[in-house]
Amino acid sequence: MPSRRQFIQGTAAMAAIATLGPALPALAVSEQGLLQRAIPSTGELLPAVGLGTSRTLDVSLEDDKALKPLLEVVRTLVNGGGKLIDTAPSYGRSEQVAGALSQRLTARDKLFLASKVSSTGREAGQRQIADSFAALQTEVIDLMQVHNLQDTATQLALLRELKEQGKVRYIGVTHYREGAHDELIEVLRKEKADFVQFNYSVAERNAEARLLPFCADQGIATLVNRPFTRGNLLSKVKGQPLPAWAVELGASSWAQLLLKFVLAEPAVTAVIPATSNPRYMAENLRAGQGRLPDARQREMIVAAFG
Repeated sequence: MPSRRQFIQGTAAMAAIATLGPALPALAVSEQGLLQRAIPSTGELLPAVGLGTSRTLDVSLEDDKALKPLLEVVRTLVNGGGKLIDTAPSYGRSEQVAGALSQRLTARDKLFLASKVSSTGREAGQRQIADSFAALQTEVIDLMQVHNLQDTATQLALLRELKEQGKVRYIGVTHYREGAHDELIEVLRKEKADFVQFNYSVAERNAEARLLPFCADQGIATLVNRPFTRGNLLSKVKGQPLPAWAVELGASSWAQLLLKFVLAEPAVTAVIPATSNPRYMAENLRAGQGRLPDARQREMIVAAFG
């Protein structure tokens, strides 16, 4: 249960967000052909483009100017057929902002909320997870992940208990570096998990060698972070026109080409680019619509960013 302090903070968050605009309207446009892929452990379909929150949602709940575009980002995600918001306690105020925005839009039942535990020791993990429930203003978290393999065995055991109690629907592990991919595989060989989150992009393709095939074989859902390598890939092509062949894929931006590259790997369940811009959120969602590149076109995308 949230503490009195957490309840007061949550009430203040709701009051701040309530000044920003109306609640989410009826979702007449939720079926836009957005690619969905099954979570292997249950068969539940998950829209393949979600929202990461590292850095982008770390704003003050008293900062109306910063909150307004974030409200529109989440509104755009849901109205465009998306669900997944991935956050973490280590992302500053992102959990609290995500929770407040979902409540303001009355969109909790339309969202798939994912967070993480990054503590050492069972009691510390319990405290951190309790704080995540309070920050996200929810009684059930869809996915809880052990962040960057910190105290993995202890925290996964705790997450299994929460899953058995119905407080967490899925559990997983995460990392953001290619050097950790082999360790992720070793953990997944020993510990049962529904999801694994890792980095994969045109510039970081190590996951193709072992991790993605392993997940496909073992029936583990995959979330891809860093599809733009923290924006470095987009910086390479800033100001350059899209190649003529991008039209074959229905791509209207460089970001869409990068996301389509990731989604063309069938073992990828969803990709979670971060943004604080509603227009970019809409562009990202369009990457999950229409054609995906074949092997030849994927190599053309790689060459375009070379």
